[in-house]
Amino acid sequence: MSILSILEPANTAVTTRPALAKLTTGNIPATVASDLLVPLADGRVTDYANFDHGASAPCLESVRAAVEAALPSYASVHRGNGYASRITTQWYERARAEVHGFVGARDDDQVIFTRQTTDALNLLARAVPADATVIVFESEHHAALLPWPAERTTRLAAPTSHAAAVTAVADALREAPEGPRLVVITGASNVTGEIFPIAEIAAVAKAHGARVCLDAAQLAPHRVVDIQELDVDWVALSGHKLYAPYGAGALIGRADWLNAADPYLLGGGATAAVTSDATVWNQGPARHEGGSPNVIGAIALAAACAAITEHREAIEQHERSLLARLRTGLAQIAGVNTYDIFGADADRVGTVCFTIDGVSSTLVSAALSAEYGIGVRDGKFCAHPLVGHLLANSPEATAVRASLGLGTTREHVDRLVSAVRSLATNGLTTEYDETPHGCQPHNDPRDLVAPKIW
Repeated sequence: MSILSILEPANTAVTTRPALAKLTTGNIPATVASDLLVPLADGRVTDYANFDHGASAPCLESVRAAVEAALPSYASVHRGNGYASRITTQWYERARAEVHGFVGARDDDQVIFTRQTTDALNLLARAVPADATVIVFESEHHAALLPWPAERTTRLAAPTSHAAAVTAVADALREAPEGPRLVVITGASNVTGEIFPIAEIAAVAKAHGARVCLDAAQLAPHRVVDIQELDVDWVALSGHKLYAPYGAGALIGRADWLNAADPYLLGGGATAAVTSDATVWNQGPARHEGGSPNVIGAIALAAACAAITEHREAIEQHERSLLARLRTGLAQIAGVNTYDIFGADADRVGTVCFTIDGVSSTLVSAALSAEYGIGVRDGKFCAHPLVGHLLANSPEATAVRASLGLGTTREHVDRLVSAVRSLATNGLTTEYDETPHGCQPHNDPRDLVAPKIW
């Protein structure tokens, strides 16, 4: 299903076809942030080099076009006979179908719209049977590590290889008590970008009668996620990682545990009937989508899924080329340390985790921003156990993460490598002060106060 099929419901002319020239740059989808200029501490202005896609990706032009097309007729869904409500309901359900297809879901799999991956995984945690055992690696993002009941959850140490990961899951399942089992795995590490052996772990899980939940937040924007090919039971993802920052995510997968669980949000939409004596809850996605849903977010997510599907090959080629350039450049700089779970040759999406000897990660990220117009992330990336494991032999407690994507260019990569080389060779050449919002240059001339835009 294309973006335009979402925008063009039958028998209506409420939308217009977006200008295709604005929707792509070369062969990849264009983002609305491609013209963003940022001030530097020396008074210059430069285009923003975005290496923080792993936290939140900029909005696609095609996503903005879909949202703008939907807004004039925006209305409530499912329970209105007005023209606008009927049109909006069509878009909402077509968005559900688009997301269903994006992850190669089975015909009877549900698509439940959530706020983001964290919300989706917490929803599934509420639906896991009371006697189920959950198995999860400590290398997971906190969203996939923390929602499960502690007394029934087995945490596995960060694996050192794909084979070790598969063996660890198999051993844990053999030792698990009888009853339902759920294995939770990440698609791509949000710290290092490395891709886990999803299909191999799923095969072991199925051999032991277990189900599998895939945290695809970091994988879906960069590689194909196919539920049937991978043989997983649920996939969770976020719109804001998929260039659709409108507050929607999704949980996609098997219906039985979800239909048997209490509704995630009690309220209108989740109910089939309410009397003074009893409440009958809906089955299907509506059961867990109580209240007025985020229709615009769902449309935005669907539009992003359609654009990424259409340009998947070009996106992967773009990111592989930039990642190779970045990793090669950083590897040639003395004093720069990069970190891996499975080793330097492991397949990965466009993320690099590194430290610079003698310069804290906070100061590295501050200097990259103030002096070079580069945005990275520093800290532990909501994966504290993994970062602690990776940096166990380092004097640093935190690291820098550079995560590239559709808003990244070759010039951005070269600028980052050059800046890191300068910091590693010369150290800080500017004095920085600590502030409540991080570090910034002493007597920083930049105006960092956000203007009111409404």
